This record gives sequence, C-alpha cells and structure tokens, in this order.
Amino acid sequence: MKKNIIFFLFFLASTSWVILAQEFVYKPINPAFGGEVFNYQWLLSSAEAQNFYEEVEEDVELTDLQEFNQNLNRQLLNRINQALLNSQVNIEDGLQPGVYNFGSLNVHVYQSTGGLVVEVLDINTGEQTQIIIPN
Repeated sequence: MKKNIIFFLFFLASTSWVILAQEFVYKPINPAFGGEVFNYQWLLSSAEAQNFYEEVEEDVELTDLQEFNQNLNRQLLNRINQALLNSQVNIEDGLQPGVYNFGSLNVHVYQSTGGLVVEVLDINTGEQTQIIIPN
C-alpha cells in the first residue's frame, strides 16, 4: 500500500508540470510591429496621457521698436545688395567708401587691392560679415 501511494505521488508530481505548461504565442500590440491597426489610437492616447512635458511656444510678439529695427536692418541689407549689384554692372553712384551706422549694424566700406570690401558688423551680437567685390 505504501508502495502504491509513493508511486501515485511520483506519477502525480511528474505529470503535473505538463498540466501547467502552455504554448507561448507572441502577439504584437503596436501596429508598427505587426499588431492590430486599431490599437494605434489607444497607444497614442496612452502616450500623450503620460507625457508631462509641455511645448514652449517661442512665438514672441515683437514690440513696435523691435519691428522697426528689423525693418531698418532689412532695408539696409537690401540697399547694400542693390549697391553691390550696381557696382558689378558699373552703374555710377554705386557703393561709396565710408563708415555707415544703421541701428545695430556698423557697415564699413573701403577699397583694397582685392576690390571693394563691405564689412557688416552687428554691434549687439558681434556677428560679422565681409563681402569682397573684385576689381
């Protein structure tokens, strides 16, 4: 009898793992990796709900003085562009040598051995641009 009980317990222990085993099946959820297409909206809304970062809007409205300054700078660069073009096609009264100050821009025009040099310096930022018009 004791032998039958031990045999029964051994049989029960050896077959119980088969009862608990199951087949592993991978089913992707994300539609980007082969999952159901209808899960996309749910995944997106879950991600947005967990996103605590807020976008910083850099759409800063300029004051009238700042707009005027930008407009003046744009007009100055346009005039230099026109003068450079006139100088290249030999139209008289083109860009004349000298130092010009317009708002935050300091423009230095001078003649060198390589040609006419236009140096534009932004006093606020320190940015400098040099344009050389060959002879």
